[in-house]
Amino acid sequence: VQLQASGGGLAQAGGSLRLSCAASERTSRYVMGWFRQGPGKEREFVAAIKWGGDRIYYGNSVKGRFTMSRDNAKNTVYLQMNSLKPEDTAIYYCAAGKRSDCGAYYYSVPSYDYWGQGTLVTVSS
Repeated sequence: VQLQASGGGLAQAGGSLRLSCAASERTSRYVMGWFRQGPGKEREFVAAIKWGGDRIYYGNSVKGRFTMSRDNAKNTVYLQMNSLKPEDTAIYYCAAGKRSDCGAYYYSVPSYDYWGQGTLVTVSS
């Protein structure tokens, strides 16, 4: 599967951005995840949705502020980011995992098989 992330840009603290990840196949065939990597930091789990399920999992640092969703007709997943903070500044990546262990370890980078190119989000204070 090929993944194309978009929607990054510059936002002020307290503002909002919406990221999109367009997939070349049905996203329900994969565990779909969002990760981010800030300057000098390791890649961090943001959110995930498993195969055709509805439950969405969030990292602690974004819980209550970010919302992941999916549009099956468009083979696209989204990340709505509200109440942005300067510490949200990072390159955001979408990823797809097809192996069964990705369901259990959806928060782990090695669980994913495919990665988009990333989109930069910068939050100013």
